[in-house]
Amino acid sequence: MLKPPSPMDPYEPLRQRTIALVGLMGVGKSSVGRRLATTLGLPFRDADTEVESAAGRTIPEIFADLGEPAFRDGERRVIARLLEGPVHVLATGGGAFMSPETRALLKARAITVWLKADIEVLARRVGRKDTRPLLAGKDPLVVLRELAEVRYPAYAEADITVETGDSAHQVAVTQVLEALTAYVGECAK
Repeated sequence: MLKPPSPMDPYEPLRQRTIALVGLMGVGKSSVGRRLATTLGLPFRDADTEVESAAGRTIPEIFADLGEPAFRDGERRVIARLLEGPVHVLATGGGAFMSPETRALLKARAITVWLKADIEVLARRVGRKDTRPLLAGKDPLVVLRELAEVRYPAYAEADITVETGDSAHQVAVTQVLEALTAYVGECAK
């Protein structure tokens, strides 16, 4: 059971379980996650970075050489390992929550937060980089709409949903902190 907030440290109850951020690419899981971790005084882990480190190659290389199924298998194993460690803030890859096994693991060992923003905002953000294998040579808006249709039902299983809009990352961090505080407060009752 989670502890109720202390008047001395209102964020202490938020440090009892790992906080896992899920959502489509470009929503800010890594950027918001880093800031959230700093605010809470927790370590930050990025599942994509951890997968690259474990594989000794980049995600585009993994996709090109081994395919998406091999990447997802490695992602699942890395997330399971991370969840065995100390409490932290975890930014997951956009497709991680699609695996029923990974989703169950995250829900059992973390508080899951779906960061959600308008598809047009996400398309503008991800269109600035060409490092995302699922977007290679494709219209980001079309791809993101297709991904949203498939992934939103799974993301909706997250413990918390935070609509981030097109605001600064710190605004999203504040929204996540408020939602987490409310959620933990309800769980403590």
